[in-house]
Amino acid sequence: MRRRRSRGPRNAPFKWLAILLLIVLVGYVAYRELGFGVKVDSGTQGPVIRIDVPTVELSLPSSVAIQATQPPARAQPTVPPGPAGAPAPAPSQAPGGWYDIYFTTPRYPDKPEYHHGGIDTQLVAFINSAQKTLDIAIYDFDLENVANALAQAAARGVRVRMVTDTDTLTNDDPKVQRAFDILKQANIPIVDDQRPAIMHDKFVVVDNQAIWTGSWNFTDGDTYHLNNNAIKIVSPELAHNYTAEFEKMFVQRRFGPAKPAGGTEANVTLHSVRIENYFAPKDKVAAKIVARVEQAQQSIHFLAFSFTSDTIGQSIIARAKAGVSVMGVFEKTGSETQYSEYGKMRRAKLDVLQDGNPYVKHHKVIIIDGRTVIFGSFNFTNNADRDNDENLLIVDDPTLANAFEAEFQRVREVALNPPTK
Repeated sequence: MRRRRSRGPRNAPFKWLAILLLIVLVGYVAYRELGFGVKVDSGTQGPVIRIDVPTVELSLPSSVAIQATQPPARAQPTVPPGPAGAPAPAPSQAPGGWYDIYFTTPRYPDKPEYHHGGIDTQLVAFINSAQKTLDIAIYDFDLENVANALAQAAARGVRVRMVTDTDTLTNDDPKVQRAFDILKQANIPIVDDQRPAIMHDKFVVVDNQAIWTGSWNFTDGDTYHLNNNAIKIVSPELAHNYTAEFEKMFVQRRFGPAKPAGGTEANVTLHSVRIENYFAPKDKVAAKIVARVEQAQQSIHFLAFSFTSDTIGQSIIARAKAGVSVMGVFEKTGSETQYSEYGKMRRAKLDVLQDGNPYVKHHKVIIIDGRTVIFGSFNFTNNADRDNDENLLIVDDPTLANAFEAEFQRVREVALNPPTK
């Protein structure tokens, strides 16, 4: 956007008067609402900031969407408010960009009427954009609106295929079976892994042109109770990678260590941004994470659902000893066991916390030096590295890192000031 040229000092009094009036207006609205805070409402025109935080519960929107084009050379972290935080600046956005990043924002306490308008609606829109093909690999699935969107795509002639985990397909939960029944009635073929380890991917490929992936499963709980991320990326190169991985599972019926190597390109450059794309277990993903952690010079911030990998944990502790600032938030469940890296990092005097979400924090994210983000379905565990079907992205992009840093700070604030259900 072109900047308007300043007309000199003669307009300065009017500028300061306008600023003063704006401050008075904001203060009045805040006073009327009995507190300060920020809501970020995501709609068709992008996020909109408004002041509105109740005094009793932490009330946040069901999702935040950030769009971006090619990133600027530098990006400063945007820190969103915590339960009693001050207003924050609006997230970076540039409609028409090559990726959209989404974060769930659970409300505490939860109410049934909150369960609409989340990132599931963004996935439905992505599915609705398909003209020729739709491939879905999903671990957990019960969203009826997503199932209906897939059935409607099949009805308009799109080739729709799904891969899932056997435990999910055979789950007797009525919501799960209702969602699968919609797909079966639409004659959508479903392949399950039929093995003890899990098919843990969460991705969608549309028309061999764009992908959707992240930590988010296609369930009501993942959408409205859990902290999750999802990203949509327009890239035929990445779409080729994910399609190749999908074909190994759907066509060849090969899962986990049985999948053959090859068929994917680990390094992709998109809009001058370097992206590494890996699939477990064939790509030895933990080693790739360690290699990037070892490059950290200033900071490592992470959000971990399950973190039991000694190799990744030791690499982070080693960087901390070398002077790198480390902060992390662990999902509380399982973090106090002997297998978790939480206790080891606490003993090493690292700034790590247990999550404050009364439900579950499901992120698997590492942010390095404010410019690199490691994320996907991959938990920081040996099972993820050796047995499961997983996918991971490592993106060197300050703008994307800025978005994840904002989410990290928001989750960390909830960990410092836990709400109640």
